[in-house]
Amino acid sequence: MKHCDCFHCGEPVLTGSQFTTCINNSYELMCCPGCQAVSQAIINAGLSSYYKFRTEMGNKQTALVPDELSSFSAFDLAEIQQDFVYKKSDISSVSLSIDGITCAACAWLIEHKLKYVTGITSICVNTTTERAQVSWVASKIKLSDILSQISQIGYQAAPYQVDEQEKLSKDNSRKFLLRLGLAGFATMQVMMFALALYADYFSDLEVEYRDYFRWVSMIFAAPVVFYSAQPFYFSAIRSMFSGRLNMDVSVSIAILGAYIASCIATVNGTGEVYYESVSMFTFFLLLGRYFEQNARQKASVSSSNLHKLVPVIAQLVVPTGNQEVPAKVLKVGDVILVKPGEVVAADGVIIEGYTCINEAMLTGEQMPVMKSMTQEVYAGTINVDHPIKVEVTAIGQDQLVAEIIRLQEAASNNKPKVALYVDTISNYFTWTILVIALMTYIVWRIYWPEDAFWVTLAVLVATCPCALALATPTAVTCATGIFTGIGVIVRKPGVFEKLTKIEHVVFDKTGTLTCGTLTIDHVTLFNDADRAQVLSIAAALESASLHPIAKAFDRYRDHSIHVSEQQSIVGAGLMGLIDGTEYRIGSAEFVGVENDLTLSVYLVKNRKIQAKFTLVDAIREDAVDTIKVLKQNGCMVSIASGDSSTHVDEIARRVAITDVYKGLKPQDKLSLVQSLQRKHSVAMFGDGINDAPVLAGANLSVAMGSGSAITKNSADLILLGDQLSRFNDAVHVAKLTDKIIKQNLYWALGYNLFIIPLAVTGHVLPYIAALGMSVSSLIVVANSLRLLRVRL
Repeated sequence: MKHCDCFHCGEPVLTGSQFTTCINNSYELMCCPGCQAVSQAIINAGLSSYYKFRTEMGNKQTALVPDELSSFSAFDLAEIQQDFVYKKSDISSVSLSIDGITCAACAWLIEHKLKYVTGITSICVNTTTERAQVSWVASKIKLSDILSQISQIGYQAAPYQVDEQEKLSKDNSRKFLLRLGLAGFATMQVMMFALALYADYFSDLEVEYRDYFRWVSMIFAAPVVFYSAQPFYFSAIRSMFSGRLNMDVSVSIAILGAYIASCIATVNGTGEVYYESVSMFTFFLLLGRYFEQNARQKASVSSSNLHKLVPVIAQLVVPTGNQEVPAKVLKVGDVILVKPGEVVAADGVIIEGYTCINEAMLTGEQMPVMKSMTQEVYAGTINVDHPIKVEVTAIGQDQLVAEIIRLQEAASNNKPKVALYVDTISNYFTWTILVIALMTYIVWRIYWPEDAFWVTLAVLVATCPCALALATPTAVTCATGIFTGIGVIVRKPGVFEKLTKIEHVVFDKTGTLTCGTLTIDHVTLFNDADRAQVLSIAAALESASLHPIAKAFDRYRDHSIHVSEQQSIVGAGLMGLIDGTEYRIGSAEFVGVENDLTLSVYLVKNRKIQAKFTLVDAIREDAVDTIKVLKQNGCMVSIASGDSSTHVDEIARRVAITDVYKGLKPQDKLSLVQSLQRKHSVAMFGDGINDAPVLAGANLSVAMGSGSAITKNSADLILLGDQLSRFNDAVHVAKLTDKIIKQNLYWALGYNLFIIPLAVTGHVLPYIAALGMSVSSLIVVANSLRLLRVRL
């Protein structure tokens, strides 16, 4: 860490030595009062060891909190607590979701800070799920005090309510652990008797004792075969019914074949038994699946935790004042008050006030976004500055946070092409293994009949393509979790491959390279038109459009003006009748006037020009750096804009793009992209309805989060935070994911090619084969989990 970085969060210190904290007899620089307050609270609590043992920096604390945020008194209300607090006798328990946990030192810090607080009986922090289970005596301490204690050391906590999907996932995990535990216990018992049976090779063991050990081993191995291994049988049966063989077919044949043969040998008193191999094989196989399941849960927990950020209470505005109500009873059309420091309880539109909103839970960007009247705010985001009144527009599953979770789940289930190839290969691979196993048995049966069965068994076990099947899904799941964390939503299959192949990036101008928040810089009047009147008429016409230009007229809207027979001409403008008179607003070509090459729209009345509105739009802060990185990575960059004014050239000059196409209609943009596709793989950025066709035609389409719904529906990728740089981050993660998937595949194929000759020639015992196969699977899972350590 550089000397000029904040000792607590690692951010650059721009305030000199204004904020310091004495830690371990040394005055350390802090970047802001928030970090100073938090570090001082940690030191005052005698927990300076946190700074010695942490492996990750703490969270920047500027998002924390006006005083109001530390007011958690609403969570003390009985009607609020009934949804998430469990009471037994005088002990209350709650599951808290905690933001800001980055390493084991964070869990240590929270546990040591709280476990000595009077009234708290127990606390246990899980760093993987970023949750804490807390129990307390309600008569000695309130829940709000517990939340406040956690807040003082720099973490934001809120009650967490387990949703139905998570309950189901937990039930499945519990069953899986039971199968795994039973297999492990039985394996230990069977191995003890197996050691006694192995002793028979070196010394004579009386037949009665040998049979006794075999019968006992058979009994202990039975629950492993008939209960623990059930998932493999069902999976194998399903695959056979679907006409495709998966890896569980060979696994099931190996388990059942070895157990039935051993039972026959036990009953007849002749032949070999393989109970220890069956039990150990099943145990190791379940162990590999367990780690895979954990990897998936770890990657998806960030999305399920999004629910926790939506508050459980809201301040409902009623005629008699404000009323504190559970957020789940809000209805569309209700008006809620959101004070500074509070979390927005539902999606809605600001109808009174202006403020800055921290949308990090959606976008990963901590910098607050300015919001004013008529702009949307989303459930789970934090109001930073001023009180606002919000009219609720969506609740429950209609809210953006719920939509994000659905999209992420869909993305997790999307398989890249390489995964589809692997599925196909697994089918042929399984057939090949079965044929090899059959040929092995026939050959060994002819020449060495006494070893034919266990050699065949070793072939089936050692060549199980578990690692092959795990190679892609775990990596894709981890990558999807990272995408969600940085505000990138994957909507369609194949995005990971497309991102790695992009060679040419084409940007629309308005709303992509620029912020899309156009404002009217100047109004030029013609034919004695009245300024206020033309603005009102223009606003009425533009009210039918979602284009960024339309938003520039919102503030001039006069609701007494009604437009009939309204039509929107995509990429050109709008027209309609007002009091029986035809008006048009749009580009110079659309309204039939001469284009003066400025960023302007024109209003005409009965084909007579009334006004010209000159607009201005700011370039996105990260546009220059994003394009610079794209070029450094070898991508060509172009602008394709429907705007024909000199404003396009000015934007291109400022962001250093030389390949500029302007004045393009939607079909022109599509033709341009199609011509570029003849040489390169093309990514297209867009945000307006007019961009929908070209987005559908590009190799990879990227929509901005503020874009229209139809644009986002056409896109492969959505940048929620409207930060262009996230595209470069997504490309980086996709390339890393591609690299890890290939490493996994090479390892899985290499292992199988190495082990098959050894198994066929009888050099691998069945339990050694089981151990090797399981270790191979664990290596693949561990390699995929490296993705979760990527820092962007």
